[in-house]
Formats: sequence, C-alpha cells, structure tokens
Amino acid sequence: MTDTRTLDAALAEYFAPWVQELGLRAEAVDAESATLRLPQGDRLSRVGGMLCGQAMMAAADTAMVMALINQFGEFRPCTTVQMNTTFLKPLSGQDALVQAKIVRAGKSLAFGEIDIRGAQDGKSVCRASVTYALL
Repeated sequence: MTDTRTLDAALAEYFAPWVQELGLRAEAVDAESATLRLPQGDRLSRVGGMLCGQAMMAAADTAMVMALINQFGEFRPCTTVQMNTTFLKPLSGQDALVQAKIVRAGKSLAFGEIDIRGAQDGKSVCRASVTYALL
C-alpha cells in the first residue's frame, strides 16, 4: 500500500499535462481504494456551474491508475480497455471526491469501480466500471 504523497508524485510523473491541469490531488488511500479530489472551478464547469462529464471521466480513469499503483506498490504501464460511465445527477458548488476500487487485478487485466461524489454532501453523482490491460 502507498500513501497520498506517493500518489501525488505519480500524478506529476506519469500523466499528460492536460490531466495534471485538472488539479487532482490524492485525498485518501486504503487497502482497497484510492480517492482523489477534483476541485470545482470555472475551467471544468459548463453552463450553470455544473462539473462537466468529460472532467469526471478523466478523473475516474486517473483515479483507477492511482488505485492500481496502490495495489501493486508501484506504477505498472496499463491502458484502458473499457469504461462504462453512468451520470446520476449534476454536481455544482463543491469539489468532487473520486474513489476508485480494484475489483480484481490479475496478470494481464484489472477490473475496477469508481464512485464520484460531492465532497461536501457525499452524494454520488457518477459511477463507472473499468477494465484495464496491464502491459
């Protein structure tokens, strides 16, 4: 298991500049999951101040890589094979917490689930399930 400092360092080292511009920060880590904070702001909001779905999907994908780093104790090259995303309700006026949990990690594939919720009210706004190829 890693800590939040290790995950923040991985964000800076392994992700494209545009992903880094999302402002993601490691919020928590435990044996089963990694949680990132996605700050609310005008750059990631659409009409009405709602967090845009594209930002949530990028944050979910990134959080799962953080969960895999936590699982393996180091970065392993991987690529997203499948992501199924369901948007439950809009999020505005608060940061998002993006919690990624590993369902199963094998030798060549990993499966996970992501819950995105409001940082203040704790209400789920988006759910995703993912499959990754471990390279």
